[in-house]
Amino acid sequence: MSRPRSRVVVTDSTASLPADLAADRGIRVVPLQVVVGSQVLDEGPDGATPDVVAEALRTGVTVSTSRPAPALFAELYRSLEAAGAEEVVSVHLSGEMSGTFESAQLAALELDLPVHVVDSGQVGIATGYAALTAADVLDAGGSGQEAAEAALARGQAATSLFYVDTLEHLRRGGRIGAAAALVGSALSVKPLLEIVEGRVVPRERVRTTSRALARLADLAVEAAGDEPVDVCVAHLANPERATELTAVLAERLVTGLEGREVMCGELGAVLGAHVGPGMVAVCVSPRP
Repeated sequence: MSRPRSRVVVTDSTASLPADLAADRGIRVVPLQVVVGSQVLDEGPDGATPDVVAEALRTGVTVSTSRPAPALFAELYRSLEAAGAEEVVSVHLSGEMSGTFESAQLAALELDLPVHVVDSGQVGIATGYAALTAADVLDAGGSGQEAAEAALARGQAATSLFYVDTLEHLRRGGRIGAAAALVGSALSVKPLLEIVEGRVVPRERVRTTSRALARLADLAVEAAGDEPVDVCVAHLANPERATELTAVLAERLVTGLEGREVMCGELGAVLGAHVGPGMVAVCVSPRP
């Protein structure tokens, strides 16, 4: 059962939804921007890609990111209203990590159109899963408010864990939060980090990359428990390690996956700019 197009889900490019999946589910995606040197690029295949960001970081080119302006959200919301939308559910990455949620909120205040803006408290595909859940609720005939509440609950239930080669990129971008305490010892440890209440916090410290990936697998299995889950592995310029972790999780989580694949792909350019090449992440998102 498909929902009427009078109710629309919006998210942002950091949600890491494949373009064909977003289009199929009728989810509109607002791009964040990446500033590479003097170039300002929209995140996406025709602008800022993971390869562009990874190469810039490797060669010392300055990379930063920028939220969408409120005017961009307002323009999209107005266009949806003009096309017949009666309600919008707008699901975005953690407001602790980006001003994107705030931009969406400010835009929503300008319209009479009901816009339910959701801070997923997450980053990456965990936000994407929250947006998909909102679409599921609307498809089943639920209200915009019910869809927003379901998206929030799914974001809060997700576990996002990641390994980085260095904390330097997170430090430069001001996204390091409580993990700042690890900076002084970063040369001698491999930090495992997680998203808690929308912020990057340290989870564990290990001595080698191999041990870090083994612990990511263990922690993901622990987070999944015995419940049905969606699982995704992401990386930036580290496909071999990501593929290895994906295979391990597909085997160890076969019951909870219920026949679904462990997704695996490269992290988007915006998030990649803050973690740097070599990063490997795993998201475990319990299904509603």
